[in-house]
Parts: sequence; structure tokens; C-alpha cells
Amino acid sequence: MFEAAFKNIDDTLWKDAGCSSELDYIEQTSWILFLKYLDDFESEKETKALLNGERCSRIIHGEFRWAKWAAPKRADGSLDNDSAMGGDNLRDFVNFKLFPHLASFKQTTDNPHSTNYKIGEIFSELRNKLQSGCILRDVINEVDKLRFLSNEDKHELSNLYEDKIKNMGNAGKNGGEYYTPRPLIKSIIRVVNPQIGETVYDAAVGTAGFLSEAYTFMRGQGELSSAHYEQLQKYTFVGKEKKSLAYVIGIMNMILHGVEAPNIIHTNTLSEDIAEIQLKDRIDVVLANPPFGGKERAEFQKNFPIKTSETAYLFLQHFIKILNVGGRAGVVIKNTFLTNSDNASTALRKHLLEECSLSAVLDMPSGTFNGAGVKTVVLFFEKGKPTDKIWYYQLDAGRNIGKKNPLNEKDLAEFVEMSKTKELSKNSWLVDAADINSETWDLAVKNPNLVAEVDNRTPEEIISQIEKLDVQAAHTLRAIKELL
Repeated sequence: MFEAAFKNIDDTLWKDAGCSSELDYIEQTSWILFLKYLDDFESEKETKALLNGERCSRIIHGEFRWAKWAAPKRADGSLDNDSAMGGDNLRDFVNFKLFPHLASFKQTTDNPHSTNYKIGEIFSELRNKLQSGCILRDVINEVDKLRFLSNEDKHELSNLYEDKIKNMGNAGKNGGEYYTPRPLIKSIIRVVNPQIGETVYDAAVGTAGFLSEAYTFMRGQGELSSAHYEQLQKYTFVGKEKKSLAYVIGIMNMILHGVEAPNIIHTNTLSEDIAEIQLKDRIDVVLANPPFGGKERAEFQKNFPIKTSETAYLFLQHFIKILNVGGRAGVVIKNTFLTNSDNASTALRKHLLEECSLSAVLDMPSGTFNGAGVKTVVLFFEKGKPTDKIWYYQLDAGRNIGKKNPLNEKDLAEFVEMSKTKELSKNSWLVDAADINSETWDLAVKNPNLVAEVDNRTPEEIISQIEKLDVQAAHTLRAIKELL
């Protein structure tokens, strides 16, 4: 149902002059899908309240309800085409009435974590790009067919939405920033193992892949009490995102995974002075793939004790600072962090090893991120005690990882299992922190199990082999000439 609907929506959006890429497709699909989902959610709450003899006040009401402007129905449940707006009337209503009304929610609520505030932020950031009211009507009609009644429906929809996010990352050539492969995210979460009652944080949340998967992981740890469910819904997950489109899609992604009012804040994390982080701000678990390769301005660098323009290095300092003592982290970073000889890299490695126990380094193969050649590692660390031993694991999938052969969960299964005991193998080894050079703090991935093959032949044997190959080559050439 959902797959066919998404294909029809994309095919329809392609016809509109205002939409030219996957980035536009998912942005426009997101706000329409969000309003339909919210209307279904509010209708469900309203029905339950009526059955219990309680009152329920809708967030969106009057002419701005989905059932009024988008999909008015006849008594038999079919679309009332006589009442439904279309063409320029529909486009103008959306642009000049609906969006301004929803954007005003940001000013009419004092709680930045409420659903009302999130609606206000979303519609302050977005605009309707569809230039044709007729195409807008077709998209709305497709979205209106979708139902979010069962957990199976929501699971299927969230998976398909993830696929669209992946396509968006490819289209925008921002795969490392917008989209981290879900098998890698899930494996990191299994190793870090967040528990109900702990806070989970991503300061570069992007499209909320880590937080949404962490919710799924924690939600699936058995039967939850109402208190535990409320804990997961309201007090567990915190995210921050600078970019408008990723922020909006991150909220939508969390909602589709089951978090009703995601605590994602639209802000630039690096604008915050980490010296001002207080005990009340501390976090138990950090899960993140901060953008790397960025060049931050001096005004942001002043917020950190180790000055550097490298975005990922500033985020890593932030993560170390904000963790509670005993807090755990799984952070993706470019592998050059392990060996770069500049002052900032050296100082940051020293800081990490002295402030935290770097328990594991997962070395990922080239091509992990949408086939891009960039090499990354995942750092697993716990704050509050210096590093004693580091367990390295070099992932060997047995094939070239890329767009046609993407990473899967089976590739990472051995790593996840062996990480529990820090088992030694041909792909894993231990490094004693005492053996690390205290001047360079070099953490290079050097697998001691990979021994180069030694050629034990004598010079005479090698010459003889070359002569035999020359004779074979001559015979082959003669045969080819005879055929010609």
C-alpha cells in the first residue's frame, strides 16, 4: 500500500515545476504526510476520549483540519469533490492561510517541547513548493488513502520513509551528513545498549536515524509499564539540528517510529559554549555521526578548549563534555582522526584517552557511506576513567562495499557479538594504552594479525619461473597469429 502510494506521489511531484529533485520530493511529501498523520492521531485520541466520557481538544481545528481543507468526505467515506478545493484556490489556501496559521503556533505556546511548538517550527521553516494546485490536489488524494491504524502499518511506513531519506542523501550528495547506513546504526546501538531510564542524545541529529532506531531498540526490550512508556516518549531522547530540511524530516521520522512529540531542537550545537554545560544538562548515552570535513568559523571555535576548524572535532569535544560520569558513546568519525599529526588532533586524542575509557574502535571499510571512498571508524567510549586497553575490530565483509553491495546487519553480526567479551581474532586485537606514544597519541589501525607473505624462492627458481612464463607467452602469440 505505502510503496505504491509513495511511487505515485513521486511521479506526480515530478510533473510540477517547483519540484526538481529527491530533496524536494521528500520535503513536500513530509509536510503533507505529517498533517494527515497528525489528523489520524488526533481522531484516534478523540475517539478514545469520547469512549471514556472525557473531553479532547484538537491541536488543529476549524477550517485548518485535514478533513475540512484537504479531504472533506461524503457520508459513504468517499472524497466530496464538490467541497474539496482544487487548482489555484487550494494552492492559495495552503500558501496564504494554512502555512501562516500553523507557523503562528510557535508564538502561541510557551513550551518548546510541545507538539504545538513543533508544528509552529516546522511550518515556519518550510514552504509549499508545488506551483500547480491541481498537482497538489493529486498528491493530497494519494496521501489521504494512507492509514496509520496498526503497528505493522507504521513499521512499513517508517521503513519506506527511511528509503526516501536515503535517496535524499544521495541526491544531495550529503550521504555522510544526512544518512548513516541503518545496519551500522543498529549495530552501534546494540553495542552501546541504552536502557530505559537513560537519556539518549545526538547533537547532530540530521534525519534522526540514531534516535529513531534507539527508540525502536529500547521499545522492544519487553513489556513496558505505562511509566516506562511515558519515559520513552517524553524524557529519553534529545536531538539538535542546524539545517531546516533535516530538522523537519528528523521530527517526521521520529513521529513515524512512534515518538509523538520529538524533543528535537532547531539550533547549531556548536554555537554553545561547552564551559556552560551544567550537571542538569548531562546525558547518559551519545549516539552520533557528526558531519566531518566542515570548516567552522573562529566564533564557534572559541566555545571549545581545543581550537580547530574541523566540525567533527568540535562535536567530539561537546560529546565528551556533556556525558555523565559513566555515560557511554558510539560516535562515527573520519579515520584520519586516529593519526593526524596536527596539534588539535593530537590534543583531542590525548583528551579522549585521559577523560574516557576508549573501549573499542570499529574500523569500517571504504564505501560504507553510499559508496563514497571516505574511510571512517566508530569510537566507543565511557566517560569518567582513563583508557586502559583498546579493542580494535577491522570489519572485513568479504566483498567490496558500495551502492550495489551495501552494508548489511550480517556483516556486523560478528563484531556485535565479539564486542561483549573483546574477543581476539584475525580481525580483532587489543592495544595497551601504556604502549601508546605519549607525544603523538597515535591510534592508528594496525592489525598485527596481517602478516605479509614471504617469497622463499631462490633467485635461480624465480628466473626459471620467468623463463617458463616467457615460453608460454610465445606459444600463445603464435597460436593467435595462426588463427588470424
